[in-house]
Order: sequence, then structure tokens, then C-alpha cells
Amino acid sequence: MTLYRTVSPAEATGKVKEVYEDIMATKEIDFVPNFWQALSNNPDHLEATWHKLKTAMKPGKLDLLTKEIIALAVSITNNCNY
Repeated sequence: MTLYRTVSPAEATGKVKEVYEDIMATKEIDFVPNFWQALSNNPDHLEATWHKLKTAMKPGKLDLLTKEIIALAVSITNNCNY
């Protein structure tokens, strides 16, 4: 049970829909993870957060897989259930 209403991918419009589509295309998935839906009530924040993460995860000195492994290790260390 959620504490507040989010925008589902089916009802998304405008900026939220654009960000959802970019998330699915970039990550090559057919769903929008709950984390991103939780930010959907504030489209500007959703967009800014997505663009920051997308920029941080671009290949540089470390490739995407290494960055995702580090993110996973940090989540495990912090006992993140998500």
C-alpha cells in the first residue's frame, strides 16, 4: 500500500511520460521501476533526478557495469531492501 498516489506509466502525460519513456529506452526495460514512479508527482524533480543519474552513469573512467556493481554494493551495505 502506497502512502501517496503516483503516476502510473499508463496514465503518464507530458514531462512524466517523456521521462518514463527515456528510462525504459535507456535501461532497455519494459516497465518503470517504483523508484521513478515515486518521484512522478513532481515532474521537474523526476526529470532532474533522472538526468543527474543518467549523466553519472555514462561511461567514463569506469564503464556502466562497474558503476552499477558499485551502486549495488552500496545498497547492500546500507541494507537497502529496494
